Amino acid sequence: MQEKDIQAYDLIAVQPVTEKLFHMACSTIDVDIITFNIVEKLDYYIKKNPVGKALERGVYFEITYSPGLHQSSRKTMISNALKLTQVLRGKNVIISSAARIAMDLRGPYDVANLGLLFGLTESQGKDAISTNCRACMLCAESRRSLKSAITVIKSSELPASDEWTVSACRKEGSEVESESEDQETDTSFEAAKPESKRRKVEMKEK
Repeated sequence: MQEKDIQAYDLIAVQPVTEKLFHMACSTIDVDIITFNIVEKLDYYIKKNPVGKALERGVYFEITYSPGLHQSSRKTMISNALKLTQVLRGKNVIISSAARIAMDLRGPYDVANLGLLFGLTESQGKDAISTNCRACMLCAESRRSLKSAITVIKSSELPASDEWTVSACRKEGSEVESESEDQETDTSFEAAKPESKRRKVEMKEK
């Protein structure tokens, strides 16, 4: 799929299968949600550095519960979820069903209580099925609608390495101002010519 086709979707979720792809999803790829095969042992470690970059970019991490409802895979699901929430410290977590049949769906309070098994607090468990989901949608909307942003800070707050930009902007502004003054002087000089001389000049030009 081309990038324009991908960006047409309201939400973009990826499931990285290698550590390299996980780092890319956290730091460079424009995605909204990173999810995992929660019932299989991960082939890589979830580290704080890439996760921190993902949190700064507004990326959310999904934990799906329906694949782990069966007794055989429940232990792996809880283990993987605990590893993830420990690194995230409960931030930007979304709990969803990934259910294929209606029997695998659970009520919202039951899902929030599952967050306790996943290492979340009671309030974090509620946020994982409500507030965080809405915030993820808003971040996705801004990704599709906003192309750039401008931040305004005081010149006194600039780091030492960027102070040269202030003097450069002032120099450029003074050059533009001097050019405009020169143009105004030329105009005023033409206006100050006697009418006869101005007519002669206009006749010669014709």
